[in-house]
Amino acid sequence: MSSNPLGFFVDDEPVTNSNTGANMLEAGEPPYRRGIHNEMYSKRLWTMRQYAGFSTPKKTNRRFRTLLDGGQTGLSVAFDLPTQLGLDSDDDLASGEVGKVGVAIDSIHDMRVLFEGIDLSKVSTSMTINAPAATLLALYVAVADERSIPRAELSGTVQNDIIKEYIARGLYIYPPKQSVRLTTDLMTWCMDQVPRWNSISVSGYHMREAGCTASQEIGLTLSNALFYARSAVASGMEIDDFAPRMSFFFACHNDFLEEVCKFRAARELWYYLVTSEFGPSDPKSSQLRFHTQTSGVTLTAQQHTNNAIRVAYQALAAVMGGTQSLHTNSFDEALGLPTEEAVIIALRTQQIIADESGVARHPDPLGGSYVIEEITDQLIHDSREIIAEIDSLGGAMECVKSGFQQMMIHESAWSQMQRVESGQELVVGVNTHSDGAQPFYEGLRIEPSDAVTKMSELVDIRNNRDHDSVIEALSALEVACKDGSNVMELLVVAMKAEATVGEVNGVMREVFGTWMAPSGV
Repeated sequence: MSSNPLGFFVDDEPVTNSNTGANMLEAGEPPYRRGIHNEMYSKRLWTMRQYAGFSTPKKTNRRFRTLLDGGQTGLSVAFDLPTQLGLDSDDDLASGEVGKVGVAIDSIHDMRVLFEGIDLSKVSTSMTINAPAATLLALYVAVADERSIPRAELSGTVQNDIIKEYIARGLYIYPPKQSVRLTTDLMTWCMDQVPRWNSISVSGYHMREAGCTASQEIGLTLSNALFYARSAVASGMEIDDFAPRMSFFFACHNDFLEEVCKFRAARELWYYLVTSEFGPSDPKSSQLRFHTQTSGVTLTAQQHTNNAIRVAYQALAAVMGGTQSLHTNSFDEALGLPTEEAVIIALRTQQIIADESGVARHPDPLGGSYVIEEITDQLIHDSREIIAEIDSLGGAMECVKSGFQQMMIHESAWSQMQRVESGQELVVGVNTHSDGAQPFYEGLRIEPSDAVTKMSELVDIRNNRDHDSVIEALSALEVACKDGSNVMELLVVAMKAEATVGEVNGVMREVFGTWMAPSGV
């Protein structure tokens, strides 16, 4: 393992600077600047994976079916805030938040309903979950076991990226050391039990939405990914054991050309980082595979139908940058949860790009443009400086503890806000071409009675389950948390015994404790 992960640079420039012509290598050839597959979408399109989840498992299942019937090719689950924090729906801290920004999942009963009528062996499922990622994956696997679906046939992704929660999002539970232990437990277990599962999706999306720039998104994301890779290797895994199943998650914002270049730059930079430090044997270990979501923070409540146009250009940039998977936001999301009409338009946006625009016929269609290559090189240069600085300060997690990344994002967000308020950066409908009309839109409504019903169902579950089995499962989990054993299979057992999300995470809270990250302000 190299002691200098940035040693592939010579005289302060990347070895594959565009002046050498290396950027004109074909797609599918290292360093993958032009794409990780030589034919890209001409043989297989990106996965169209619309993010969905609200209120109850039954209502979310209905939305899943609508999307699948409409041509969606993968599922992506949005969980409500209590679930993301490992709380049951009837927890006092969950009051007012049940089912509001995602689906509420408390037990195996909910997971059964969520995927009712959906063949888990045939659909790829992404779950946006981090602090309790191990718990939710255990629930998914428990349902698959019940249906006699071999674990080896399950495919999908669990986000499982806790560092970005400390940096930009705030939905963490446990201290850093224990959180990383759960991350590596899941990665190790998936390697043997669920080999087709992407056991981590290193996310730049939330940091970009919080305010960082394109180069910062690359630099911070790849620094976090290096931390996870080093932690996995330190736990006893080889790079080729897990890196082929690592995935990434990026935002796509409004600067069309910069966003195309961002994805190209990230791919090339990751190739050199992994190759230089870890020396993998499997080519897939150094290939950056990523999901893209169009930018929620760029959507406006004013003239909200304009958002459909923003989303279309952002989606096109992601496709021209070589994404493997894509979610397109709905035009009404600045006003509330997306309606079914808006969701279908968002899906149709991807299908129009795929079927009508012609861009899918060409790998890296903008490659070779002077502007594209120059911006790509500049992003590589700026991003690697961020990575080098974070490494010099002890790595991603040590910087999190000091608030380094948080401060970087705060400063960038403040600068961007000032540009908009001064009119230096134009936003149509907000500070230019504004008609002055107040936004009004009858969006999706969550019935307050849904939360009451959810809590009532939890009472019934607790009253009718085998209490001894639950106590036994939770006791075994507590022992594993204390002695350092891998917790994943014990979580599956606990889920099958009808323990709740709040109960298993309550055990881990008792053993691991909680933590408060510095704000970086």
